[in-house]
Order: sequence, then C-alpha cells, then structure tokens
Amino acid sequence: MKVMAVNSSPRIGGGSKTEMMLSPLLQGMRRAGAEVEVVELRKKKVNFCAGCFTCWTKTPGVCIHQDDMAAELLPMWVEADICVYATPLYHFTVNAELKAFIERTLPAIEPFMIQGLDGRMTHPHRYDKLPQPVILSVAGFPHMEVFDHLSHYFRFLMGAKGAPLAEIYRPGAEFLDTPSGRKKWGDIAEALESAGAKLVQGETIDEETMQRITQPLGDPMKLGRMANLFWRSAIAAGVSPREFGQKGLMPQPDDIEEFLLMMEIAFNSEHAPQQPVTIQFDFTGRAEGPCHLTTSPQGLTAQSGPAEDPDVVISGAFEDWLAVMSGQAQAPELFMSGKLKAQGDLGAVMGMQQWFAL
Repeated sequence: MKVMAVNSSPRIGGGSKTEMMLSPLLQGMRRAGAEVEVVELRKKKVNFCAGCFTCWTKTPGVCIHQDDMAAELLPMWVEADICVYATPLYHFTVNAELKAFIERTLPAIEPFMIQGLDGRMTHPHRYDKLPQPVILSVAGFPHMEVFDHLSHYFRFLMGAKGAPLAEIYRPGAEFLDTPSGRKKWGDIAEALESAGAKLVQGETIDEETMQRITQPLGDPMKLGRMANLFWRSAIAAGVSPREFGQKGLMPQPDDIEEFLLMMEIAFNSEHAPQQPVTIQFDFTGRAEGPCHLTTSPQGLTAQSGPAEDPDVVISGAFEDWLAVMSGQAQAPELFMSGKLKAQGDLGAVMGMQQWFAL
C-alpha cells in the first residue's frame, strides 16, 4: 500500500503541532507495511490554479503550470492508495497551502456533469481510482466543534464516495507543550500509531482509540483563560509566540486568580514531592491577599484564601514573586533583602522550581 502524507503546516523547528500529530500516525502506517512518502508543502512550489481549464480541453489531464505539483506531486497523488491531508485549522478550514494543492488536483477529473450516487451533480474521475483521504488537523481552540466546517468541506468534496477514510482532530493542540499535555502525549501518540496501523490494515479507527487521541488536556474554560493570559503577555512584550518561547518569557498574571490558574497549568506532577506540600502566599502590591497551593503526585489544588495548616508561608509583593518565577530576579537576594519572606519549610520554596514548568 502506498501512502502520501501532505503536511501543509508552515511551521519549522519543532513548533508544528500538525507534524507532531502526523509523525506517530505515519509510524503506525509504516509498521503495518505501508510505503509512506511525506510531502512538506512549504518546501514545494505549488502555483495557484489559473482557472483556465486547459487541463480539461487542450491538454486533458495535464496542467499548464510547470511546477512541483505538475511534475511530482500530482502523479504521486494519483498513484497513492491513501492520502493523509494534514493541516492546521486556519479560519476554521484548511490553510492556503493545502487548498492550493487540492485545487491543483483538477486535472484528475473530467469536465462533464453527471449525477452522483447521492443525487447531486459531480464530475467523473479521469482515473480508475483516486487515493482514499485521511484528514488530520489541529486547532488552538479547546472544543471539538471548531472542526465542523472543515469536516463538512471534506465530506462534501468526497460526494458520492462518502466520508473520508478517517478524520483525526486535535483541539487545544498548543497545550500539548504544557506539563499536563506532555503527561498525556505518550498515550495520544500511542493511539495515533495504532490508528495508522488500523487504516493500512483496512480497519476503521475504533471509538476507544479516537477518544485517546482527542482526550481533553484540561478544563476547556481554564485553557481558554490561560490562552488569553499568554496572548496578553506576548502583546505586552511585543513578541511572537515563537519569540516568547525563545526568550524564556512567562505569562504575566494581573491578579491572584490568574496566578493560581497559571500555576495549575504549569504544575509538573512527575517532579512533585511524594508527600503533600502546602504553600501559602500572602501577596501585597498589584495583587493583594492570601492564596495557597497544595502539591502531590496526583495533582495540584490551587485556591484563594489562607491554608488551614501550610508547610510554608511566603509573603511579599506580587510583582517580586513573579520576577523570581520568570528568572528576572534571584530568590536568595530578595529573601536576604527582606523584600520576600518565608516561614516554615524553606526546602519547599527551593523545590518549586522543579515542580512547576514555567
């Protein structure tokens, strides 16, 4: 079996969640014996369709453009048994790179109008077979509904041939880089590999495997609020998301509620202490009041207000503690100067750097 995987993500350098999801799926296909060829559209020259219909009249099946699509990609696509269309969700559908690729498959169909099996008008195929489509897409929004329009587009495009062979969607994909996302990634990747093998073996992806692939990475409302905090911080710093990570910047919460949310998202349970530890903060400055965190290998509880029996109490200006967390200030210096104070288990203060991936 020949599989053509068309990756339309423009991202490079490991930042592509599309590629992150695609890799284990293709690994499963290879494991099942498929011959897999990956096409990175950002590296190919695919001109826009000119709408001239020359490929339908003067040179049937042959496009006027002399580019990578005509010379390499269209023949590969026609020969493939399965085509995986991998795209980030842009404006709730495929991105421009993939849309250009799809439009340039026009030479593979003929101009005549016929009535399909579903009753609507369609065009006949020029070849005996065309590849069965598998759709893979990722989105920042944490709800599955954002893929509805994309799904409808491909299902309508297939027409009488029915639904795509599989549709694999990953909402909240940017949160795969958070500790909670990384903790679940192993199971997601394993399910993707299993799905790839099933498709090559002629099986459908069962509901359990699909649920593992699309499993929630957290509470959707909290993820949305965290995304807003990130974007607000990036705008304030005047940097792109990629530059934000390269510079080691940290979201800057404006109040205690946002601070607790950030700590909850950033908590790395794999590095948590074996025994529960409760840390209370008594903040002054931009955000005033007490709050506390209780850590354990099972998770983190983050709440406003004082703790009943904290192991350590950290007091000082909200801004000073954020500076420590972001690496702009050194905790020992602030404690020595008295700007920050700690009472109780000081080892817990030092351990926080490992417990939270900020």
